[in-house]
Amino acid sequence: MRRTMLAVATAGALAVSALSGPAMAQDPVQAEPGQDVNMLLLPKFLGIIVFDQANQGAMEAAAELGNPTELTFTGPTADNSVAGQIEIVTNAPTQGFDAVMLSNNAGDQIAPVAAAAQEAGTKVVTWDSPIPSAEGESVFVAQVDFNDMGKTMADMALSLTGGDGGEVGILSASPDAANQNAWIAAYEEAIASDPQYEGIVNVETVYGNDKSEDSYAAAIALADKYPDLEVIMAPTTVGIAAAAKAMQDEGLCEDIAVSGLGLPSEMVDFTMNGCAPEFALWSFVDLGYLTYYVSYLLATGALEGVAGETFEIGREVNGQTVFEITEDPTRPDVEGALRVLMGPFTVYTPENVEAAAG
Repeated sequence: MRRTMLAVATAGALAVSALSGPAMAQDPVQAEPGQDVNMLLLPKFLGIIVFDQANQGAMEAAAELGNPTELTFTGPTADNSVAGQIEIVTNAPTQGFDAVMLSNNAGDQIAPVAAAAQEAGTKVVTWDSPIPSAEGESVFVAQVDFNDMGKTMADMALSLTGGDGGEVGILSASPDAANQNAWIAAYEEAIASDPQYEGIVNVETVYGNDKSEDSYAAAIALADKYPDLEVIMAPTTVGIAAAAKAMQDEGLCEDIAVSGLGLPSEMVDFTMNGCAPEFALWSFVDLGYLTYYVSYLLATGALEGVAGETFEIGREVNGQTVFEITEDPTRPDVEGALRVLMGPFTVYTPENVEAAAG
């Protein structure tokens, strides 16, 4: 942010005030509206509805905070996601961005350029999908607790195999998607560690690259390869919709159920006709809103970005307006990994999906 010395001093005073004494004993940090912060919202790639929803939430926060600089929402194409994200983060400091809000699709490949951006004065806040090593990341705004999400995926798989277990195939987005990998790892850990899931057999993880056509083909390939397959678990909104359509088109919905993470508006028909009886998701509008607030507070110096800091946002997100920066319990072996947890998520079934779909 290209601020005056007075603005810098004011922000520094706010940060010192926020950190004096035990963090939890202090009043939550509040944003000073109207500060000029050049901010970039960077999804994995463009053309995905949930990322458009996150942009909607971020724009809501920007208007609420009265930031005079318009939010930039840009990203690579699906075919160039990894290299495109790396290029955008690399160029962010020279293009004058004070904060980059990144849904990471490049794994740790993006860490060096994120660290370089931070060194140049550009805050890097991840959302939706973190940098696994946390290198170059100020804080990760997590939509849900990844361990909880893994257990929910295991619960849905168990339910859809009739409670006795069966063969489950996983349809993921891409091999480098940190959030996908973390959810799948947590799901596999839940199955391995709890006897109630011992009947579930994970046959294979395949990738649809968050493209409808690729995901559709991958789902059919799973069904063809494993004749006893009972569930396709797709923790990606693109993948779950494509897999459900594939099973519907192939007339396999009575044999293979689809589950994972999906948008109610896209999944309602598949849920009501039995192709995808259960799935889960959270509000991406709220996620974008919360991420913008965190990034604005960090870029203005109101938040230092250390564990224990609390801050207040302008409206309720999942029933609360005060959030805390904590060490990330889902990355316990990563030194310096920090998290703001939004949570929780909703499991959708025929009983509630129509109301959610609007």
